[in-house]
Amino acid sequence: MIIRAKGLSYREINDQLRTSDEDITVTDCLGQRFLCAGMSTVSVTVEGVPGNALGAYLNGAEITVNGNAQDAVGDTMNDGRIVIRGSVGDAVGYAMRGGSIYVKGDAGYRAGIHMKAYKEKIPVMVIGGTAGSFLGEYQAGGVIVVLGLGESDRRIVGNFPCTGMHGGKLILRSDGRGLAFPDQVTARPATGQDKAEIGRYVSEYCRLFGGDQEELLDHPFTVVTPDSKNPYKQLYVAN
Repeated sequence: MIIRAKGLSYREINDQLRTSDEDITVTDCLGQRFLCAGMSTVSVTVEGVPGNALGAYLNGAEITVNGNAQDAVGDTMNDGRIVIRGSVGDAVGYAMRGGSIYVKGDAGYRAGIHMKAYKEKIPVMVIGGTAGSFLGEYQAGGVIVVLGLGESDRRIVGNFPCTGMHGGKLILRSDGRGLAFPDQVTARPATGQDKAEIGRYVSEYCRLFGGDQEELLDHPFTVVTPDSKNPYKQLYVAN
């Protein structure tokens, strides 16, 4: 099924998505927000540039964007998968609590902010390029991987990564030199056990977007984890 988005509001597009029982391609998308919000079973391919909050509250649906996407992709998503074959704006995976997001290119500011996990739900976000400042801000769970691929001259991550981090894990394809992290986290070289986990994410990235898995893994990785579940306790509680 094909939905031609030109001239349609997001409500009109979503109404058609909800009533379809087959795979759908949305063409001529130009900034319509909230596409696929809260959806569970649909499989959607988007041609064009979807607007903010693509896949917000996603609950099992699958979304592929053949291009870039704007801010807040996967906002508070619970399950499912979002694949972006370009780059994304700010706050991708905001409060994400399940499922996976794979981005071929770069991400803007505050990727993975308030990302969390619960019981068997461990969200995963893989960014193929670089990420802007405040990556993993207040992260409480899940896994964020940044591979630093592409021709960008930016550092693999911008300023103030992991600010307020108190759960989860950040993995950077980098030796960590030149990067500054807050006191409440530990940044260390990846171990062999880490590499086995990283290999799963890199394998899926290469399956989706191409690339040589062995070549990507033959590089230093830095793993960042929190030292405290309450990183600001010392600011408010007397010793």
